[in-house]
Amino acid sequence: MTLANKITVSRMLLIPVMVILISIPQLNIETNFLGLYLGHLLFAGLFVVAASTDFLDGYVARKRNEITTFGKFLDPIADKMLTFTALLFLMSIMPDTVPLWSVVIILIREFAVTGVRLLSVQKDTVIAASIYGKIKTILTMLAIVVLLFNNFEIAAIEAVPGIIGTVGGIIYLLAVVATIVSGIDYLIKAKSVIFESV
Repeated sequence: MTLANKITVSRMLLIPVMVILISIPQLNIETNFLGLYLGHLLFAGLFVVAASTDFLDGYVARKRNEITTFGKFLDPIADKMLTFTALLFLMSIMPDTVPLWSVVIILIREFAVTGVRLLSVQKDTVIAASIYGKIKTILTMLAIVVLLFNNFEIAAIEAVPGIIGTVGGIIYLLAVVATIVSGIDYLIKAKSVIFESV
């Protein structure tokens, strides 16, 4: 197994550790850091570490010329597993900021795009990644980090009502919008592949 693929696998292995940490009652104690419980803080810290390996494995694969089919298959799966683990956790502790409907939208988009990618591979068609997808990824990761760290205790924006007025809430809403836009853009680009397969 290449070094890049080992890094990807390590990202996946961190996920059950993250879940275990927030499931241990003994770690449900307050810390003096951003008002977070210890288990929550450890979860957030490991998420940052795991998310950073996403950039590292791609860099290592290109640098060492170790781009493999296994890596191309595993990397996006590891990303989705990590992202949805964090989103489900956030949905459980702050359902007003990360409501079920928003997570469902993101989930549907990822399943749809993944399905179309499989079709395009079968037809030897390459669908170029768009700027919308990159924006979606950046906003989603940024929103998760800010929300996991309790908005870094930045005061809510008073002009915006409710929890949506928090910095993390606003970034997350932008991420959901970017998710919808990028998904529609991808499906439009892939319409010929989709219609050929019907």
